[in-house]
Amino acid sequence: MKLAILDDDADHNRLIAQTFAVEHDCICFDTVPGLLRYLQRETIDLLILDWNLPSGSGLSVLTWARANLPSSLPVLMITSRSGDEDILSGFAAGADDYIVKPAQTTILKGRVEALLRRAYPPVETGGVETFGEHIFDVARQSVRIGDAVIDLTAKEFQLAHLLFRNLSRAMSRGYLLERIWGLAPDLPTRTLDAHISRIRLKLQLRPQQGFRLSTVYSYGYRLEKLEQPEEAA
Repeated sequence: MKLAILDDDADHNRLIAQTFAVEHDCICFDTVPGLLRYLQRETIDLLILDWNLPSGSGLSVLTWARANLPSSLPVLMITSRSGDEDILSGFAAGADDYIVKPAQTTILKGRVEALLRRAYPPVETGGVETFGEHIFDVARQSVRIGDAVIDLTAKEFQLAHLLFRNLSRAMSRGYLLERIWGLAPDLPTRTLDAHISRIRLKLQLRPQQGFRLSTVYSYGYRLEKLEQPEEAA
C-alpha cells in the first residue's frame, strides 16, 4: 500500500516512514502544494495529514481530497490541535480518524492498519470473488465468465483483479506498475498498455458487455461497471 504523509516536521515524517517501512511505501511531503501536485498525478491508498503548516492547512487538503479523490480513500489526521472543536472539525471535514500528537508508534500503526483493512478488505487465500459474470479464483489465478475459463497470464490476472477490486477508481500508471510489477525501472513503457489491451479483449471489457476500461488522460486507467450495457453501433 502507498501512504502519503504531510507534515513540515522532518523528524515526524521520518518516524512514520520508519514505522511502516516494511509493510508499506511511504511518500513524505513538507508542503501543501507539493502534496497536491503529487495527488493530481499519482494514486495513493491512505493519506496522513498534519493540520498547521507554514505552506497552508492540512484541513484544506482534506477538503480538496474529499472533493477530488475517491470517497473510500482513508484519511488520518495527526496534529497537536487537541480541542474538542478541532477534533469535531476534522471529522466534519471528512477525516476517518484523528490522533493528537505526540503519537505512540504502536497506536499509530494499529489505527492505520485498521483504516486500511476497512477500506481494502484482504483477499482470502483460496477465495473466490464474483463481479457479475466475472468470477475470480484467487488460488488458481483464473477467471471465468459464466462457464468459460479465460486464459490469463499471472500478470494479466493480477492487473485484472486489481482493476475489478477498484471499480470506478482511477489509478495512475505508476501505481499500477508498482502494484503489479514492483519497482522495475527497466520495464518497457508499453508493457502496461499491452496488458490493458489484452485483458480488455480477453475479459470482454467493452460497453456492449457492461464494462468500460478507459484511459484517464495523462494519469492512468479506470474500470467502470455500466448500469446498462451499450448497444453496438
